[in-house]
Amino acid sequence: MQEINDFEFKTVGDIRFGVNAALSLPALLISRFDAKSILVITDKGLLNAGVLDAVFAELDVSGVTFSVFDGVQADPPEAVIFAAAEQAKNADVVIGIGGGSSMDSAKLAAVLAMEQQALTDMYGVDLVRSERKPLVLIPTTAGTGSEVTPISIVTTGESTKAGVVSPVLYPDVALLDPCLTLGLPAHITAETGVDAMVHAIEAFTSKHKKNPLSDNLVLKALALLSSHLPACYVNGKDINHRGGTLLGAMLAGQAFANAPVAAVHALAYPLGGIYHMAHGLTNALMLPHVMRFNLPAAEREYAQLALVVNPQLADLSQSEQALEFIEYMQQFCRALGITKRLRDYGIAQEALTALASEAMLQTRLLMNNPREVTFEDALALYQQAW
Repeated sequence: MQEINDFEFKTVGDIRFGVNAALSLPALLISRFDAKSILVITDKGLLNAGVLDAVFAELDVSGVTFSVFDGVQADPPEAVIFAAAEQAKNADVVIGIGGGSSMDSAKLAAVLAMEQQALTDMYGVDLVRSERKPLVLIPTTAGTGSEVTPISIVTTGESTKAGVVSPVLYPDVALLDPCLTLGLPAHITAETGVDAMVHAIEAFTSKHKKNPLSDNLVLKALALLSSHLPACYVNGKDINHRGGTLLGAMLAGQAFANAPVAAVHALAYPLGGIYHMAHGLTNALMLPHVMRFNLPAAEREYAQLALVVNPQLADLSQSEQALEFIEYMQQFCRALGITKRLRDYGIAQEALTALASEAMLQTRLLMNNPREVTFEDALALYQQAW
């Protein structure tokens, strides 16, 4: 029988999910916050695609004054955060709408707008001492789970990233509307969805903070994502499959917010920082290699997850189930069009040493891995992915 250790579990206190749920935003802003003016933080691509037009139309007739900051970039640099925070100073409520970068930017803008603490003093875990503006987060991708995590990732240099991890970053409301994900291209659907699956897998094997609540969220998240994500990839207009994928990503977000991710993310971050590759893609490229590396320390957990995605494996041994799960995830990614290797993205083999050095700086993540990762291990994992 597995021992249950002491744990803490935190999450967003108000989560709302539904078809066209985003259209209820004005009523929420008025009833919950008595808001007169808001700032919407998003990116130009989403704005130009017209995804938010219906939401803006509802705001127009509601009497709530709104302005838009559309300068969010993927892996937002500090300058973007500062610019969003400056604009947020005059808003009653900050709204983050978009993928993880927009929501991460909104979290920090809501804090920095209070002018109580410098961003550089927040990098790390539980270092935010400031209050924040009221905050609502609305995802338009099913992947990061940022709407229910206390984490913001910021690009701090040419290729370096830093994280702010604090309960202050949990929003007041997470509003999930699968309609906002209908226009997501197939390759982004695939990459963000696999990102969510990595969140679930790493939360389930997290070394220090694995807990029963996160575990159960992982099981449901993986069941939803494994059944709905492939259908979304094939037919992105199916609202039921979009909803299942969005919900699965959110549940995975709740899980890893409390049982943190580990080596897959640690090795993925340098690929994004140096080569500007999409985060979900880099996770997918590193996932099978890290899973095989972790197998000696995570066999039982992988075997349990294997039965979620394929109950017919029940008659196999634990070791066979674990291996089947690794193979399942590799084939799952291939079926979603994720078939390339690091070299296919212009990464030279000579660059792998520098990548390994960068990965070893991600101590906040590596400490959660079920098996210790050395520099030599990281280099070998990159070579396997190359």
